[in-house]
Amino acid sequence: MAAVRLDKVAKVYEGGVTAVHDLDLHVSDGEFLVLVGPSGCGKSTTLRMIAGLESISRGTLRIGDHVVNDVPPRDRDIAMVFQNYALYPHMTVEQNLAFALKMRRTHAAEIAERVRWAAELLGLEPLLTRKPRELSGGQRQRVALGRAIVRKPAVFLFDEPLSNLDAKLRVQTRAEIKRLHRQLGVTAIYVTHDQEEAMTLGDRVAVMHEGYLRQCDAPLNIYNRPADRFVAGFLGMPPMNFLEGRLAARDDRCEFEAGRLKLPLPDEARGLARRGVLAVVAGIRPEACRLLQPGASAPHRFAAEVQLVEPLGSTMDVFLQTDDGARLVARTAAAPLAEGSRVELAVDPEQIRLFDAPSAAAGGAFDAYGSRLL
Repeated sequence: MAAVRLDKVAKVYEGGVTAVHDLDLHVSDGEFLVLVGPSGCGKSTTLRMIAGLESISRGTLRIGDHVVNDVPPRDRDIAMVFQNYALYPHMTVEQNLAFALKMRRTHAAEIAERVRWAAELLGLEPLLTRKPRELSGGQRQRVALGRAIVRKPAVFLFDEPLSNLDAKLRVQTRAEIKRLHRQLGVTAIYVTHDQEEAMTLGDRVAVMHEGYLRQCDAPLNIYNRPADRFVAGFLGMPPMNFLEGRLAARDDRCEFEAGRLKLPLPDEARGLARRGVLAVVAGIRPEACRLLQPGASAPHRFAAEVQLVEPLGSTMDVFLQTDDGARLVARTAAAPLAEGSRVELAVDPEQIRLFDAPSAAAGGAFDAYGSRLL
């Protein structure tokens, strides 16, 4: 096992297009780090630079104690699991598992022992004589995992390995990968665009956007304290609601105001108002919005019209529009609710996050880089 450290690592393609901007990232020995972000954010490019499949334009990459910028992929002591499995179709499962070891001229007895160990670990013993075409997608992915495991590398790299699987199989295989990591204790770097995978798999999650690292922290820390509006809006489904408004400080309290909508804020928000921060954006998770029963008492309740209801089994997503035209989504317990009906809501003040208002220089547009958590 080994730690992985990227110091000011960048990737610039011909023509001056920068895919990754001066990335600083340290993956501890035995840690499971997930790189997540939308398509084109630089996460796969970062993984390929670690693997040696992409050259590094500047910066330093270390695996363990060694700088590996110019080290060929085969000499980096890494194993990579790809999205498309990359199995040899003419070989059996057993031959696929053994292939990399044979290329390294590993002794036959050790190959047999490692293949047996990996097959038992992944439940592949009944499949060893089959060809890839005779396997399901989930079985092929387990073989791809096994082929990486038998090498016992210092670092595992995963490039969206579950994207070709159906939803149920993704959940099962995700749990299998997490179990394997805990059992093997190996350093792992996992790339995905699926935020649910990122939140459930990673010891830490690194959120990337347009080649920049936006935030790297434990999953729940990122979810509860996102560094900026991009991170807040990317992690979470449905996404966080954003309402533009202002702070209004009273003698004993501070409120967020957006038209006729007034929401109470935690006591620490008064410090922002005293510092002259008035124009803000309130970020509210859908699960922080509570639909009130008729006659229920709640301070700072507000009314909205139901635009759409999406049932999700035990819960439902309710798309709403306030009297001032603001749109938001609430995730609540499932209940009969008609589209076009009027409801009243309340929001937990402790769950409201305040961000910088959109930059005036950007013409009022959302400035993803400047809109930081306050």
